[in-house]
Amino acid sequence: MNVDEWSEIRRCHAEGESIKGVAQRLGISRNTVRRALSMSEPPSDHRRLKGSAADDADVHIRNALHQSPDISIAEVARRIEWKHSRTLLARKVNHLRSEMKDSASGWTGTGLPQQPTSFVGRHAELRELRRLLGDHRLVSIVGPGGIGKTRLSVQAAAEFRRAFPDGVRFVEYASLRSENLLSQTICDRLGLETRDDPGSSADDVLIEHLRNRRILLVLDNCEHLVEGTATLVSRLVQETANLRILVTSREYLAVPGEYIFHLAPLPTDGDITSGAIELFARRADSALSGFELDDSNIPAVRRICERLDGLPLAIELACTRLNVLSVEELADLLDRRLSMLTVSARGRSPRHRSLQATIDWSYELCSDTERALWCRASVLADSFDLGTALAVCSGDSLSDDEILDSIASLVAKSVIVRVTSDGGVRFRLLESMREYGWGKLTSSERHDANARLLEYCAQLIEESTARWYGPEQPAKATAVSVNRGNIRAALHSAMSDTTDHALGHRAAETLGSSRFLWACGVSVREHRMWLTQALDLPGISKEAKGRILTVLALVQTLQGDRDAADFTLRRAREITGNQHDPVTGAFAVHIAGLRDFFAGRADSALTSLDEAERSYQQHGCSPDFVSMLQIHRGMLLCSTSDTGAAADQFRKVFARTESVGESWFHSYATYGLGHVALLEGDCDTAEGLARQALQIQRKFGDTIGKTVMADLLGWAFAEQGDGDRAAVVLGAASSMWGSIGRQLYGAEHWGTLREKAVNHSRTHIGPSHFDAAWARGQAMSTRELLDFIFDEGEGSASSQTVSDSTRVDAPAGVDPGSRECLSPREREVAELVAQGLTNKQIAEKLVLSPRTVEGHVEHLLRKLGLSRRAEVARALG
Repeated sequence: MNVDEWSEIRRCHAEGESIKGVAQRLGISRNTVRRALSMSEPPSDHRRLKGSAADDADVHIRNALHQSPDISIAEVARRIEWKHSRTLLARKVNHLRSEMKDSASGWTGTGLPQQPTSFVGRHAELRELRRLLGDHRLVSIVGPGGIGKTRLSVQAAAEFRRAFPDGVRFVEYASLRSENLLSQTICDRLGLETRDDPGSSADDVLIEHLRNRRILLVLDNCEHLVEGTATLVSRLVQETANLRILVTSREYLAVPGEYIFHLAPLPTDGDITSGAIELFARRADSALSGFELDDSNIPAVRRICERLDGLPLAIELACTRLNVLSVEELADLLDRRLSMLTVSARGRSPRHRSLQATIDWSYELCSDTERALWCRASVLADSFDLGTALAVCSGDSLSDDEILDSIASLVAKSVIVRVTSDGGVRFRLLESMREYGWGKLTSSERHDANARLLEYCAQLIEESTARWYGPEQPAKATAVSVNRGNIRAALHSAMSDTTDHALGHRAAETLGSSRFLWACGVSVREHRMWLTQALDLPGISKEAKGRILTVLALVQTLQGDRDAADFTLRRAREITGNQHDPVTGAFAVHIAGLRDFFAGRADSALTSLDEAERSYQQHGCSPDFVSMLQIHRGMLLCSTSDTGAAADQFRKVFARTESVGESWFHSYATYGLGHVALLEGDCDTAEGLARQALQIQRKFGDTIGKTVMADLLGWAFAEQGDGDRAAVVLGAASSMWGSIGRQLYGAEHWGTLREKAVNHSRTHIGPSHFDAAWARGQAMSTRELLDFIFDEGEGSASSQTVSDSTRVDAPAGVDPGSRECLSPREREVAELVAQGLTNKQIAEKLVLSPRTVEGHVEHLLRKLGLSRRAEVARALG
């Protein structure tokens, strides 16, 4: 423990944070916190605070988990030579395991972005935000670019998350170009699927899910979509009970109930251990190892921070120059540059001039190749990896080697941010940097950049379809999922370009091959939206239109929107019947059979599927067409109780997919064999196969597959007499189906099985017990459901109790029983107790977890020498 850590621990605790909360916030053990609180003097170790020991070990822990996913904590400690708290290591390993599961499955949990640098200052702002979120349901952090709005919101969400029993969700809007996707983007973060019909829009599904949940929703970078965001947020606040929304924007929303929190720059005067000077010292130490603040350089550092108006981004950019300049030289250069800019840009605010001058200077100090990469990469709306940069930014004056070198240089200059994730290393441009680079491109250069991005994204989607049937399938699905923001930007620009229809035609051609896009982390609703928009593009070929229509009919059928699917299929047959595209025609017949199956017309469905299969075989279609059809036929045969024929269909797919290393169809074949086992009375086998299918599905963003497989597992639990687990799983599946479309595709066969399982479980455990378990399941996210199924959830009894060792007595020298013996947070809690508020009400008011409030109440009662909370009002006088 060093001086900075000791000071931070004591500051957090003085503000009322529990020992456990301090440990979790700072990533250290509770014993270290207790030791710091017992020390009246700081330790002799004066090294600067750089984060917890575990932070540096993250990469080694990830590598160990990649090599051996089931590795024990003890073995991780041995491999990485861990010398610190075993409790801290266990916490880090469990957290990284959870992150890796999220990444593999296409779900990103809270969505809080990883931060490559430490958080500095803003403690007063965090306290104020905590207070505001207790009093107001909508708070907007407003300020200019580069002032730190996003960073503050991320820190706030991380620190406040325990106060929200249903979690926090961070939704980034900077990469979004269309207001039509505002609700859908939140649904994606929450793991919700939505239908695209008037009765169940994304807004409706979102509101229904959030209606009674206590969630903190952070909407970041809303200024370019402010009108649409205002409309959505206003409705969310009006139609939900406990939702809290934190918005970051350069412009406030101007809706009723909004509290505007104007974020000020970091202070440049006062204490050098906080504010702008502390930020400079931290970032200078990163740029120039061993940098220390002392009496000789503090005046120059203060002058730099004042000239840059305390803007965090400007300070961070300036610090990258310290590898070639002294602090004094940097201060002098900034003086000259800002003086010249003040003359040439008098119409701008001082803060805008400070940031503009710093970014201008960063740009001028870049080489020609670095500038070219900066500008070309600005077309990327989301994060990107090296392969993306090579595909989108190379050509003309930029070779592959130059791109690699330039990325490294721009990362060193803080123009590009490096982010490490389970999928490897990715990069992103800060929004201010992206806007600057985009502004440097000419109209022609922007068109070329959009065309290159579209081609790259088109190839991602087309390769995911072409390589779907094989071992590369999960990697191709993940490549689409992680580039979702870039795909959205590419499709939006292509369909909005009225001067070059070739871009729209390329987008339409790609969407016509996107049979599996909805299983790659792109929601069914969004997939349907792009397909519908593509049909309205002028001049697209009949062949492309026919393919788009058949994929659209598939998506509509999966949503249970059979009327729309019927209309779409009629249009598809009119086109495919008059052209030489027999595969598309066969696929249209196939989807017609699927639609009839879900509608309960088994005979006509079987006829269509048989006709489609003959056509597939006649024209040598790829095996994914045949496997999809055989899965659908197996499901149809289950509905007619022909389990022998159904099992034969599923076994064929199971064997073929296993032989080639294919996963997605394999999961459905596994599910199908489990369904057959259930119908034949073998509920134990059905349970095992449902679990296997769900385990495979974790690799994909396929909400429909996970939902139908969860239903099978719930039916098996019910047949086994495990009514508790059946109720939870069926409740969760019911909620998931409600967000996708009609329950169980609207198919009568599955509905009957669901009803039987529900009645059996309700009778077995009793109505009240069943209703409570069902409600618990309905409140679960997809990830929480999978954790429940595979016994991987957190929250053991030991972790939820308050140990006696965490109790803190009155400070030395303070009279026990007096108001002064309480910490600031305890006094705040005591005043609310005196007003008659319950712990739950206090937790909501102060944005704390109920357990934290319980701890504060316990502490203050003991310090005041009281036995009952009713006595607090009298004790406070």
